[in-house]
Amino acid sequence: MIISDTGVPEEFILRDQYGGETMKRLDDGWCAALDRETLMCTIYENRPWICREFEMGSYECIDERVKYL
Repeated sequence: MIISDTGVPEEFILRDQYGGETMKRLDDGWCAALDRETLMCTIYENRPWICREFEMGSYECIDERVKYL
């Protein structure tokens, strides 16, 4: 969920019928803002709060990356 205004570009936001906002995901589940070649965020300076709290290289991060590699 995007719960604060961090400047996420509109093309990366998905709104539900109630106005809730989440990051868009591609058909295969990858975040639409992730560069697949570098595995780096293309909107790093404007990433949502949840992404700011998700520590890069943490065990959660590695577990998520393993799912999609």
